[in-house]
Amino acid sequence: MEIADTRPPALDTDEKAVLLSFLNYLRGTVAAKAEGVDEQLARTPGVPSGTSLLGLIKHLTAAELNWFVRGYAGADIEIADLSMRLDEDESGVGVLAAYREAIARANEVIDGADELSSLAARGTGRTPQPHTLRWILVHMIEETARHAGHADILREQMDGAVGR
Repeated sequence: MEIADTRPPALDTDEKAVLLSFLNYLRGTVAAKAEGVDEQLARTPGVPSGTSLLGLIKHLTAAELNWFVRGYAGADIEIADLSMRLDEDESGVGVLAAYREAIARANEVIDGADELSSLAARGTGRTPQPHTLRWILVHMIEETARHAGHADILREQMDGAVGR
């Protein structure tokens, strides 16, 4: 399953389509950084804080589920861990598959929403009040873009690969 359509949105597209298009582009960028990387390198922290390429993707997986599925849609799911720590039994293939599944679930929620101004079923994150879908989309664009930059640096440190 392809993570995202990497084409830019049409100029006459509505706001939700534009926001989702940019988010999908960033999601695809993050996933592409992990493709073809040696498993051990992808697990190895590249900075003193302990951040690894696969750890970033694990974190983004939890964020997708937390904000869109649990928060906005109100699904009664437990978000196991928003950290970037990998368990020994987690593989690169498994982490990427979980990310793809979380994106598919999040996109179902987004596609099913009629209004960007509609409020989430419940608050999540550091604030207990529900956010609008627009706010959540913009937040996830910001969050994914920040981690895409981290992934760029980690990947370049690993094997010199640059670009998308």
